Amino acid sequence: MIYPEVREGVFLERPNRFIARVALEGKEETVHVKNTGRCRELLLPGSRVLLTPGLGPGRKTAYDLIGVWKKGLGLVNIDSAAPNRVVAEWLETGDFDLLRPEYTYGASRLDFYMEKGGEAFLMEVKGCTLEVDGIGYFPDAPTLRGVKHLRELTAAAGKGYRCAVAFVIQMEGVREVRPNRETDPEFAQALEDAERAGVKILPLPCRVWPDRLEIREEICPEALLF
Repeated sequence: MIYPEVREGVFLERPNRFIARVALEGKEETVHVKNTGRCRELLLPGSRVLLTPGLGPGRKTAYDLIGVWKKGLGLVNIDSAAPNRVVAEWLETGDFDLLRPEYTYGASRLDFYMEKGGEAFLMEVKGCTLEVDGIGYFPDAPTLRGVKHLRELTAAAGKGYRCAVAFVIQMEGVREVRPNRETDPEFAQALEDAERAGVKILPLPCRVWPDRLEIREEICPEALLF
C-alpha cells in the first residue's frame, strides 16, 4: 500500500487516544492518531512522526499520524487500517478460487474468507507495533474484540474450516510475534486455545518505507495457509 503526500513532523503530546499534537513546519497541528492502542513506547515527546492528509467529510483534523521512528529500531507504521489493506494486496497475489473480505461468521465479522481446492479458509488480521528486545507482542492494550475473534476461529476450526490469525509486523527487523500476556492474559489464553484447535498463527514481516508498507515478497500466501 502507498500513502500520498507524506510529511514529517515532531510529536509533542497525545491528549487522548484519538488525537495528538505535533510540530509541523514551525506550526503546532492537532492530528488524528490512526491507532487507538497505547503506543506508549513509541509516541514520546520529540519523536519524528509521519503524517498524511486526512480524507473524508466533516473532519476536524487536517492530518493523520501514521508512523513514528523508534530509537534503536527504525520506522514503525502505526496505521491500524494498514494491516487489512496490505493483507488484501498480499492475498490477491495468491491463487485462490474465491477471496472475500469482511466475512460474517457466527457473531463476528472476520477479515477474510477464501476458497481453494474445495477447502474454506477464514483469516483474522492483527497489526503488531509493540517491540521488546527484537520480539513483537500483541496486543498493547486489552482487546475484547480480539478475544471474540479468536474464539470464533477456534469454533470454526472445529467445524472443518482452515483458520488463521495473521499478525502484520509493522516494523522491520522483527519476525516473531508473541501474545502480550501481561497486558491481556485473556487474549493470550484464547490464542493458545486457538492454536491447539488447529488455527494457524502467521507472523507476517513487512518492508516499511515512509510512504509504503508491504508484506515481504518472499512470503507466499498458499505456502503459509496449507
